[in-house]
Amino acid sequence: MSSVSDKILLNFAPRLAAGIVAWIHRRLKAEIIGEDALKRIWAAGQHVILATWHDQLLMMPMCYSGPGAKTLISHSKDGELIARVVEHLGVGAVRGSSSRGAKAAFRELLRLSKEPLDLGITPDGPKGPRHQLKEGVVQLAKISGRPIVPLAFACSRGHRFQSWDRFLLPYPWGKAVYLYGEPLYYDENETINEFHSRVQVALDDNARRAGEYLNQHGLSAV
Repeated sequence: MSSVSDKILLNFAPRLAAGIVAWIHRRLKAEIIGEDALKRIWAAGQHVILATWHDQLLMMPMCYSGPGAKTLISHSKDGELIARVVEHLGVGAVRGSSSRGAKAAFRELLRLSKEPLDLGITPDGPKGPRHQLKEGVVQLAKISGRPIVPLAFACSRGHRFQSWDRFLLPYPWGKAVYLYGEPLYYDENETINEFHSRVQVALDDNARRAGEYLNQHGLSAV
């Protein structure tokens, strides 16, 4: 980014955006569900790979209460802005994606998997297809030995942008849920394709259950 306007945007917009995200979170009627298994992993001194679909990324730092995390964010102009926003919300960034800097980012994630912190990945980003699991996250889990923990967000009021992922912006004063799924460990007796399929099903199921939670309260997910 070389223009003056881009520099101003990056210097001021992330702090403002982070403040707005925190403000929205405080005004949501939100519940965090399924964190017990994750807390047991943390209590044992272990760490995880948190996997969230790209459209639900915005609010995820607000439900995280672990020992520290870094998340994979693309090298794009939008990615730079997102990276600075999440850093203001207490989550570090690893730059790279499936299309740009992929090998370097994967090596960095492997290095970080030896550190006492969690790793966050949007496994259908940065360009989709929407809600289609890419290979990187399952390879990372296999090599590192860390479990993949699905994490979904759903809300009753908000806006879906006309982007490839239908990115979700929740509105304040709606009902919302942050839902953690069961940890998924790679089994040496299965193939990487079988593990990939198992993680895909788990992510889809976790997102569906988040929507069903709102249905139980007479509401529909955005």
